[in-house]
Amino acid sequence: MSFLSTPEVDAGRDQQDKAGGRVVLWLLLALIVVFGGLYVAAHYAAGDRVPRGTTVSGVNIGGHPQAEAADRLRAGLADQVSTPIEADLDGTPVTVEATEAGLDVDYEASVAEAGGEESWDPVRLWNYFTGGDDLEAEVIVDEAALGALVTRLDAEHGRSPREGALAFEGARITETKPRTGRALDPAATGEALAGAWLEGETAELTLVEQEPEIDAGDLAEARDSFANAAVSGPVTLTFEQSTVRLQPADYTRALSMEAVDGELVPRLDDQALGAVLEGKVSVGGAPVDATVALVDGRPQVVPAKPGVTYDEEQIAGSFLELVAGSGDERTLAVDAKVARPDVTTREARALQIKERVSTFTTYYPHAEYRNVNLGRAAEIIDGYVLEPGETFSLNDTVGERTEANGFTEGYVISDGILIQDLGGGVSQMATTLFNGMFFAGLEDVEHKPHSFYIDRYPIGREATVAWGAVDLRFRNDTPYGVLIDTNVTPSTPSSSGVVTVSMYSTKHWDITSSTGERHNITEPEVRRVNTLQCHANEGYGGFDIDVTRYFEPVGANTETREPEVFSTTYTPSDTVICTNPNAEDNVG
Repeated sequence: MSFLSTPEVDAGRDQQDKAGGRVVLWLLLALIVVFGGLYVAAHYAAGDRVPRGTTVSGVNIGGHPQAEAADRLRAGLADQVSTPIEADLDGTPVTVEATEAGLDVDYEASVAEAGGEESWDPVRLWNYFTGGDDLEAEVIVDEAALGALVTRLDAEHGRSPREGALAFEGARITETKPRTGRALDPAATGEALAGAWLEGETAELTLVEQEPEIDAGDLAEARDSFANAAVSGPVTLTFEQSTVRLQPADYTRALSMEAVDGELVPRLDDQALGAVLEGKVSVGGAPVDATVALVDGRPQVVPAKPGVTYDEEQIAGSFLELVAGSGDERTLAVDAKVARPDVTTREARALQIKERVSTFTTYYPHAEYRNVNLGRAAEIIDGYVLEPGETFSLNDTVGERTEANGFTEGYVISDGILIQDLGGGVSQMATTLFNGMFFAGLEDVEHKPHSFYIDRYPIGREATVAWGAVDLRFRNDTPYGVLIDTNVTPSTPSSSGVVTVSMYSTKHWDITSSTGERHNITEPEVRRVNTLQCHANEGYGGFDIDVTRYFEPVGANTETREPEVFSTTYTPSDTVICTNPNAEDNVG
């Protein structure tokens, strides 16, 4: 039996199929709505709550919103956070405050890590209803604070590594031996402290060995490659016809060994080397004459130095290679021009300045202008070397007494009375110099005593000077050079000033003297002065005096010399009465 399909039958079947599809579609839509509602309800139920049953470092924060969970975690860890961390540092118990170690809890991050944040992620929703992990709080570390703690613990319990080093002391090499250190590793220390902190456990801290960058092998290499050769002997610099030998004790002050990338490399201090060279040659082209100077109170020859013009960079650029070389490699030909000194070292030695042959001291009352003027004159004269046959002139040596030359105003004698002028007081230096040359046995060429007698000077053996008018001059008529040493100790309101002149040579004469009686006594006058610059004075009489110098030959000297008489006439020091009511001595 068969069924035949007709158009009417087919149309009925299509209608039935469409009706069934609509049922299925509506059923699916209903299921989606139901499950979607449940998903939305689950999302709103979970919100930003932490999965139920969750603990963080032992504190139950499950089922609570994020902010509330963070507060509960902060309260739950309050005691533990404030409790110091006990640690064992290689067997030594130590206690560390968490704040000192830079430790803190990030409560919000800890809650977020536990799932306490709002999300449509189905896994997150599933974890909320079925989760509940036991987690550790998120600990943050202040690296600067941790570093400071590690530095303190290293200082108290560790040992810094000691770097090997080489240095030069004169012609010697000094060595600092390397030593292994022991210190905490900052990262491991922070991790151990953070791990033990909230657990209330003991942190295990371990000092680890720290090797120095420069070890014994590096020291040996530095010695072999440079240092031993550097102190093995002198190096030679040739400047045209002049040769300068530098001993290791001379130049090693300019050398050092510096640690670079784990090895010692030589370094040159250009300025220190320049100072060494200045001690051997006169840098800049001008030669320096040999002379004689006092060293520790004894005359010594200061050698001459040739004047040399050269390129300092040529020496500096080759010096490390020069001192590390051997044989001919230790000689450097320097492009230079050399100028010879006028006075050679040989000529300075020929002066035979060996001993003190005279010394004389005078004293002066306190006055600041005397301190200034005498100190400046002494500064200029000190160290003057008077060669045989040469004449010394105080005016030529000291120069005009001006402010530009370092002098100030003081009292001088003019026309028998005191007035103010630049350089007042320098006559004290003239008197002291005169007596120095007197007892050294030198020839008096020119000297003029003060017009009236000043009782702080030796009677008949004193001198005054005035620029352009009166000079002190004496000639070295011995076969030896003479070194003049001058010294001034300034006066104070409670002490006198002191001027000392000493002369050094080879003794040629023994000098003695005698002083005669005063004669041709004259009386002072009374002078009335009506000027603003008047200075009152209580006068005293004048007189004549004779001083005799006797010469006794010494050593190789076979000369004979007749006694020498110095005759001096002192005029009276007049009494001065200031009649001008505004004169300086009448004011206040």
